[in-house]
Amino acid sequence: MLIILRSIITTVIALIYPYLVYRGLQQGDVWIAPSIIIGFYLYQAFKSPSHHERLLKLTFALILLLGLFYFQALTAKLMPILVQLILLHLFGKTLLKNHGPSLIERFVRLEFAEFPPGITEYCRQLTLMWTVFFTFNIISCIALALYAPVSWWAIYTGIGMLLGTAILMLGEYICRPFLFPDLTIPDIKSSAKNMIVNGRKVWEDIHSS
Repeated sequence: MLIILRSIITTVIALIYPYLVYRGLQQGDVWIAPSIIIGFYLYQAFKSPSHHERLLKLTFALILLLGLFYFQALTAKLMPILVQLILLHLFGKTLLKNHGPSLIERFVRLEFAEFPPGITEYCRQLTLMWTVFFTFNIISCIALALYAPVSWWAIYTGIGMLLGTAILMLGEYICRPFLFPDLTIPDIKSSAKNMIVNGRKVWEDIHSS
């Protein structure tokens, strides 16, 4: 239950962050929204059982603080790429030869005891698709933060990336029965719950591989 609650809180913060930055730039208090993210990293650092991981997160939080102090607006607008970078790392790493199976396959194996023919390669292709998507988001976010009006940046990071994610997920869910007609497809709610509950386990498996 605690894992689900933490995931919900993190998701809510990520969803409202672009709006908070947009309003902050208009009102002159843009530091508030990035401070929430920095506080989250500090909390994670002190809760970490690993000395190495604690030091890494503290260092990262310090870098963000310095960026917020010297380049307040730019740092605030670049923070959404943090989640995209983490996801890019998780998905991309499992595509490497020595770090398989692919991330999508790891989650699918939690729902299915046996795989039908072709699903391993399908999971790999899906993982590659998401890796490209996160890369595109990172490049777009950096370009918008540097060269576009803040309203464009807020629309893309607050709506565009979310809409793109929903389209890819829904499109895959619709196509799956046609590609694997004999496969019993779990509903979206069950799949989402599976990802939230087992996400940490998959994360740890990837880092240990």
